[in-house]
Amino acid sequence: MRSADLRRPVPGLARYLTVRFLLIFPTVFALVTAVFFLMRLTGDPVTNALGDRLTPEQLRQRLHQAGYDRPLLVQYLEFLKGVATGDLGRTATDNRSIADLLGSYGTATLELAVYALVIALIVGLPLGRLAAYYRDRAPDVVLRLFAILAYATPVFFVGLLLKLVFSVWLDWFPVAGRASTGVQLQLAHRSSVTGIFLLDALRSGDGAAVLDVLHHAVLPSVALGLLVAGIFLRLVRTNLIGTLSAGYVTAARSRGVPERRLRDRHATRPALVPVITLLGLQVAGLLGGAVLTETTFEWKGLGFELAHYLTARDFVAVQALVAVFAVVVAVTNFLVDAVAALVDPRVRY
Repeated sequence: MRSADLRRPVPGLARYLTVRFLLIFPTVFALVTAVFFLMRLTGDPVTNALGDRLTPEQLRQRLHQAGYDRPLLVQYLEFLKGVATGDLGRTATDNRSIADLLGSYGTATLELAVYALVIALIVGLPLGRLAAYYRDRAPDVVLRLFAILAYATPVFFVGLLLKLVFSVWLDWFPVAGRASTGVQLQLAHRSSVTGIFLLDALRSGDGAAVLDVLHHAVLPSVALGLLVAGIFLRLVRTNLIGTLSAGYVTAARSRGVPERRLRDRHATRPALVPVITLLGLQVAGLLGGAVLTETTFEWKGLGFELAHYLTARDFVAVQALVAVFAVVVAVTNFLVDAVAALVDPRVRY
């Protein structure tokens, strides 16, 4: 039996990554299909967005120009073709190219997501370790309660509360925006602009601009980061409790290995492996939370624009932005799975 097991081919890392990569396509296909047909349940985008501002004849012309008088299946196939080729069309309300929209506002959402992940890791990982070390004692109870509140409290409520306390009452941080007006103008007039304000400010060599950008980023980053920090805290606590009671840790303890070394090297590192996998799953949560966070703090990113087009009932823009979010989530999950497979050799098909 043992020799047969040795002769049996074991799928390797390459096969695992190939399968995970191929899963991106049905995932994105299912999401964009669901978005397309759900958007059409309330009618065509032109009528929804501009029906009350156009005459019947103008409305018919716009519908014909946009192709919305064609059969729904034909529209769907055209939409899939556009997604596959990267041509997501133009918005129905202001005739903006979706590609230009992504270029103008995508970097802002990316910047906010990175800030939020940094906050989540800084808060969630050490507090999760602390909760595990003080298992079932007062610090553990308080931290578990904090994790539940951080995850369950709506992100827009946390944002409004932070603005009220730290912007209105204490006047420590700006109420809204990604940077002050002067800094935005300064960064916009540079010859090479990435759209990521912190990177542009660092490249300008202006320390005051860097501090201004970070000053504006604190509250929205904390509001969005706490949403994920609570999940990290609970996951690290649970995994660390499990590794601390594992056989190899018990054996090391019996050999006289110091408790601090056991916790820091033998138990903590294996407990952090699932966090890598969880990072990919939280991208969707961050993008969803970005819509509310960017709206609350007037952070001009894709989430802010998505909320605007939802209000305007511009379903062309909405379905295009959601399709982009779907691609980002699927690709990020693949990358995280690849990293997890490299870190943990047990992850294989």
